[in-house]
Amino acid sequence: MFPTLFKIGGFTVTSFGLMMFLAFVAGGWILSRQLERRGQNPGIAWDVLAWLALGGILGARLYYIALHFGDFLANPVGELLSRGGLVWYGGFLGGVVAYYWQVRKHKLPLATMFDATAPALALAYAVGRVGCFLVGDDYGLPTRSWVGIAFPQGSPPSTAGYLRSVGAHIPANIPDGAVLTVHPTQLYEVGAGLLMFAILWRLASSRSLRPGRLFAVWLVLYGIERFLIEFVRAKGDRVLVGLSTSQLASVVLLALAAVIWVRARGEPSPAVAGQGAKARAAAPTGARA
Repeated sequence: MFPTLFKIGGFTVTSFGLMMFLAFVAGGWILSRQLERRGQNPGIAWDVLAWLALGGILGARLYYIALHFGDFLANPVGELLSRGGLVWYGGFLGGVVAYYWQVRKHKLPLATMFDATAPALALAYAVGRVGCFLVGDDYGLPTRSWVGIAFPQGSPPSTAGYLRSVGAHIPANIPDGAVLTVHPTQLYEVGAGLLMFAILWRLASSRSLRPGRLFAVWLVLYGIERFLIEFVRAKGDRVLVGLSTSQLASVVLLALAAVIWVRARGEPSPAVAGQGAKARAAAPTGARA
């Protein structure tokens, strides 16, 4: 683990911060390429991404406060400034709201713009999870298998005491201070994110996928991945029949994806839309509407 990369005076560069920056850059570059492929101005990507980042940070913080409202009331300043006070699903929801607002503000094609973000989100997610691994955050339940990794300097360390506090079943003879090997769920998600990116990048060139449906595919892929990974993640927010809040949110994403897929039936496919544009361009001036 490398939580701190280097310090210059009082300025500290953390591995988490660097990977978040790289995730933003990677996502922005992919988004610009996808917009160019769809006939949109690629320069728009960096404008809307800035708002997406702000909305994501705000959403992540608000979601965290909602989950830990008692801790927030006890120490509001500390909870607001804590690096750990960020939750992916909150960031996703906040980012979507900010992105939607920017798309509407600039009067851009909504379905096309959201489709363009799908591969970008997958790659940015993979890069961001590398940061979680480097600081020892968001790891999984104890395991003795060959994949197990200990996080003695994690956030928090993977001690028996902490793992017990989130509901992990650990033999009573193991002291609370013992550091245990756990599932490196961050690395599982890096692999899943790269796989999702490969699938979405390939589908993005499809001429038969109607506008809006690529984003729906992203929601399905992420919803399934997150639902499954939560079974081995060290989490203390099991709220309904053993499911975590993230798993319940995943179910909502799957339902939303189904709605988007069905509503996209009335949208013309990119091939049809492109053919119509070519036909208008080739028609005599007097024949154009």
